[in-house]
Amino acid sequence: MSDSLGLYLHIPFCAHKCNYCDFLSSPMSYEARKRYVDALCEELRYVAKSCKERRVDTIFFGGGTPSILSSEAILQIMTTIYRNFSVSKDAEISIEANPGAFARETCETWAYAGINRLSMGLQSACNEELKLLGRIHSTEEFLESFLMAREIGFSNINVDLMCALPHQTPEKFYGTLETVASLSPEHLSVYNLIVEEGTLLAKWVEEGRDLGFPDEDTERQMYHETRRILAKHGYERYEISNYAKKGYECKHNLRYWERKDYLGVGIGAASLWEGKRFSNTVDFERYVSLLLEGESKDDFVLAKLRENEEVLTKEDCMAEFMFLGLRKIKGVSQEEFYKNFDIPMDSIYHDVIERHVKLSTLQIQGDALSLTEYGLDVSNSVMADFLFD
Repeated sequence: MSDSLGLYLHIPFCAHKCNYCDFLSSPMSYEARKRYVDALCEELRYVAKSCKERRVDTIFFGGGTPSILSSEAILQIMTTIYRNFSVSKDAEISIEANPGAFARETCETWAYAGINRLSMGLQSACNEELKLLGRIHSTEEFLESFLMAREIGFSNINVDLMCALPHQTPEKFYGTLETVASLSPEHLSVYNLIVEEGTLLAKWVEEGRDLGFPDEDTERQMYHETRRILAKHGYERYEISNYAKKGYECKHNLRYWERKDYLGVGIGAASLWEGKRFSNTVDFERYVSLLLEGESKDDFVLAKLRENEEVLTKEDCMAEFMFLGLRKIKGVSQEEFYKNFDIPMDSIYHDVIERHVKLSTLQIQGDALSLTEYGLDVSNSVMADFLFD
């Protein structure tokens, strides 16, 4: 077991629900946000008691829109973490931020509090596409926020982008890539838009509105061209949807793909902790009242807070090692598999591996088993074959 630990902090607030968003988030009042932050800090104090021997080396504020929190709230959370956990001096501490939605003073507070990685949700550099997505910022506001963060001293910035948007042509998408890459952020995440059930976008589809989504061949063309364009600007693809300049891979996300322990704090936050997976209640009032008005016994509060607890079997852990690890371009290590499970990978997955090597979806290069270029195109079906029935 590693002595390191990651913390994920879920901030379920936003100024406006985007048309494609199915995340656990919504607009709420300042008072509701304040109560939530108090409860979140209380949960941090609870969980820290079981982590005294662990060193926190990644922290991630996700949401929702964490940048909607006041400077005082961010300082309160970070102070609680520093007082209750052992945080590495070189810890990667990330916050998601909406362009145009934070002031210079707020950004300076993040840096003062130790936050050293900014993840900006641009999605598109085309204002018409942003309006269709329901984003409340413009490309110009993104540029202003990006340059302000650079002036303040942020030297590790990620930009989130989406492709296969309504009425998006390849040329428009490549223009977004070129615009953003020319700013030289250290990291780029590029995701295909998925129409999720319950979103406004899904409602429009059900109503039969002509949204002009790119066809499958065009979508695949955009997917492949992304790698070429970003490689030209010095980015290396290290995961299915993630690109980084050398040394700037997201350490927190790598923790997920490499099955290292992390604790999720906040409503709906998921955890992987000492062979168990569990998540917190998604009920806002239940979460806040349990932590601010609940019993004093730590185990009682955490037991009431947590749901969907699953003790992972050896087979579960092996399957996760494979289908999460294969998301990385370098793939999975046969040596690491043996170290983790005391059994050769080939003795468990020989037939699956052999079949996919013949199909040219998997390749073996030295110690590593990884997806081929074709395998990356059909990655979901390949990784599904590593699940146990």
